[in-house]
Amino acid sequence: MNRYTRTDLAAELDLGDRSDVGETTERFGKVKASTIEIRTEGAAKRLGKPRGKYITIDVGKIWLASDHDFEKAVDVTADKLKQLSCELCGHLPERVLIAGLGNRNITADALGDKTVGLLTVTRHIKLYSKELFEMFGGCEISAVAPGVLGQTGIETAELILGAARSVEPELVVAIDSLCARSTDRLATTIQLGSSGISPGSGIGNRRRSLDANTLGVPVLALGIPTVVDSSTLVIDALERAGIEDISPELERVLNNQRSFYVTPKETDTIISELSRLCAKALGLAFIKNRGQTASSLT
Repeated sequence: MNRYTRTDLAAELDLGDRSDVGETTERFGKVKASTIEIRTEGAAKRLGKPRGKYITIDVGKIWLASDHDFEKAVDVTADKLKQLSCELCGHLPERVLIAGLGNRNITADALGDKTVGLLTVTRHIKLYSKELFEMFGGCEISAVAPGVLGQTGIETAELILGAARSVEPELVVAIDSLCARSTDRLATTIQLGSSGISPGSGIGNRRRSLDANTLGVPVLALGIPTVVDSSTLVIDALERAGIEDISPELERVLNNQRSFYVTPKETDTIISELSRLCAKALGLAFIKNRGQTASSLT
């Protein structure tokens, strides 16, 4: 049945042999952070994901959470963003370009665009008033929401490369909607990755990758699953019912329905809250002397 299931989440992969894959888990109150590190090319080929580190933060249904739980999720996400950024750059980067991927006209795909719209960008402030910029105590932040190929006629990677050449960031953070295997992970999981991202991968429409090879600087991917493939949904239900074999008739139906995607009915509210969480976490992650850390949360 696995040929009908697809996911962008490292946490949903069958890791198999652990000799070339590392896995750790931390808990911060109600928030859990799990890290999977794919260490070799052999493991990357076996798992179908590039080598690198994947941090999965389980925040639950944040759109229903209390203010306290929301802020806790923000703090943990910010700390993990800062941790991965420092690992990729060797230090907290001074200049960061944040790219919000996706189609702003499709709610489930608008996470990146909406997050960018809520960010506090500071590059222009530094250009015109260094004193005011230093009052923020943060990194130089610039942002772009390039839309999708069908809207611009230009590959997303080309637009972001052009922006990167102009602002010369030390790090690019790419935000995108992802696809989950399990409905339990829809909008409840944040994945941070060190190996970049392929725009459109959440709906099986992979474009040119955004990574260190294409942009010339490290790319940190921030993704949240907002859709489930319809065939995957059917297979997941069958497996939960203990049905392992599928008939030729069902197989034909599954093959014909692979272009359909399912998203929660509260998607408008969900994307609004998740984009607010992402924007706030990104703002905190790149403050140079931030005091509170996730490990201090209770």
